[in-house]
Amino acid sequence: MNTQKVLIIGGPGTGKTTVINHLKAQGYTCFPEISRQVTLQAQKEGIDQLFLEDPILFSQKLLEGRIIQFNDAAQVKESHVFIDRGIPDVVAYMDYIGDTYPLYFVEACKEHVYDAVFLLPPWEAIYESDNERYESFDQAIAIHEHLVKTYESYGYTITEVPMGDVAYRVAFILNHLQ
Repeated sequence: MNTQKVLIIGGPGTGKTTVINHLKAQGYTCFPEISRQVTLQAQKEGIDQLFLEDPILFSQKLLEGRIIQFNDAAQVKESHVFIDRGIPDVVAYMDYIGDTYPLYFVEACKEHVYDAVFLLPPWEAIYESDNERYESFDQAIAIHEHLVKTYESYGYTITEVPMGDVAYRVAFILNHLQ
């Protein structure tokens, strides 16, 4: 069986985790966003916001974790596996902050190709900031634009998920899978 690796992407606060959790509750294999884990681990080590203090180190940790998720997803024996954010997100965020990054970031995007990409657009009504999500809503919109540009630059066709309750959004995703 060739498992399809399905990405759920979007800027901060667009409902990705809620969608992933709903898919998981329906019995689908899902891989969570790992940036919170990286951020919380850094905070335990005394670094309040690793992404702001050392964007390259933070991004390297994300890249490593997302490559592991990609490889783990390839081992799943189901028709689809859902992943909260993909490898190109790392490049999109680095471009957003205007920082340079090693060439292997780009190579990782080219070597690890996902089967489908669903984008949750910025939605102010559900946006909330918290300890790990420090961006304003305007920054979330800018990140969204970088995500679209980055994924399209790697040849992905992006399917935008309309706003609606979580059951509607999940049904939309499931109905648009091949």
